[in-house]
Amino acid sequence: MAAAARRLPPSLIGPTVYAFYVLLTCLALPFALAADAWQALRNPGQRGRVAQRLGFVPANPRPRCLWVHAVSVGEVQAAAALLSALRVRHPDLPITLTTVTPTGAERAHALFGDSVHHCYLPFDTPGAMRRFLDRVQPRLGVVLETEIWPALYRELGRRNVPLVIGSARLSVRSVDRYRRVAALIRETLASDVLIGAQSGVDAERFLAIGAPAERVHVTGNVKLDLRIPAATIDAGQDFRRRYAAGRPVWIAGSTHEGEEEAALAAHATACVRHPDALLVLVPRHPQRFDAVRATLRKHGVGFVQRSSGAPPAEDDRIFLLDTVGELQTFYSAADIAFVGGTLVPVGGHNLLEPALLGLPILAGPHTHNAPDIARLLADSGALTIVRTGDELARQVSGFLDDPPRAAAVGRRGRSAVEASRGAVDRLVALIEPLLRSSDERSAASSASSGSR
Repeated sequence: MAAAARRLPPSLIGPTVYAFYVLLTCLALPFALAADAWQALRNPGQRGRVAQRLGFVPANPRPRCLWVHAVSVGEVQAAAALLSALRVRHPDLPITLTTVTPTGAERAHALFGDSVHHCYLPFDTPGAMRRFLDRVQPRLGVVLETEIWPALYRELGRRNVPLVIGSARLSVRSVDRYRRVAALIRETLASDVLIGAQSGVDAERFLAIGAPAERVHVTGNVKLDLRIPAATIDAGQDFRRRYAAGRPVWIAGSTHEGEEEAALAAHATACVRHPDALLVLVPRHPQRFDAVRATLRKHGVGFVQRSSGAPPAEDDRIFLLDTVGELQTFYSAADIAFVGGTLVPVGGHNLLEPALLGLPILAGPHTHNAPDIARLLADSGALTIVRTGDELARQVSGFLDDPPRAAAVGRRGRSAVEASRGAVDRLVALIEPLLRSSDERSAASSASSGSR
């Protein structure tokens, strides 16, 4: 494809590559729909998602909204800080929030309720994106992190809807992949797109794939501006006082297959010296809850599950958090945190939540989903990388043996995060002029219509 594109006149390269992209996405669409339909059959909470992924989203009750896209749970959490800052300045601004994952949707409903209009972002085909934008009618779009969708961006440009990519990041692998379709990416980013990169390195990578230099800014990572609600912290601490007072508590959050086994082995080691220790075990995906319950029964370990409504008894060693949206609460109840998706090559989940709560953090070597945050916490001494289950066991036991050291390590991480805040304000500074110019265009259009 790239060789054929090079033989075309420059004016035709972009449109030709885009046409090929559209063909590929349309060919892939039936398979993607089948996968979504299968998930909907297994999880009733996902029903209705397939239609939305084709662009048939609920009509926006308040058009000319600010549209914010947040792929999943972590981005939704980051969106909360941004939306809070914008609402202070624009209290009447209607907001539409899109996600891709059902867990992201559940988190959005938990955080925002009916105060924002939520729907799923469609697959990136021209027809689906036209239907989506017809129903949402945004005046400005904000995409958090890096979601470069050529059909969506082209349709926004056709409608003169400006777009900001906030907290934008690019890995080396992504740069290599985008360079293979350089003409398509240059065209996609050449429209009314502003980029607020997480770091200077990310900014350079966006320039390398063809983003116009005057549209690339370094604004930082909005996830560092995360605030954990006081009510969430109070709920976690209340649980600890009522049901685990005097017991050492550690948490394994957002675990994947293979990590539960490592956590259970580490807990067995810790219980040799701390027989009353409690492990809060939190699988990442709800569809794995049954498998994790089976693993606990196979090991013959005493456990209680959150969904039962019963608190952990004195002889329960494991508290299985088989609900969605309560991870922050139980980080607030713990002394030590292991963050999952890191002992297996997933890339890691949210390291900031335990850091903000002042917990010493353990993680495996696979932290490439948020390398800057991992580096920040490791440099502060708050994050310890463990490469095996045995190392996890040693570190958990070491922290449980020395609570003052654990608390001191946790404080270093919280201080490092608090010293790195400010990305939301810098991103808002990019968004504000676009909102004002949108208001001016709307007023001018109304005045012109009235004069006729």
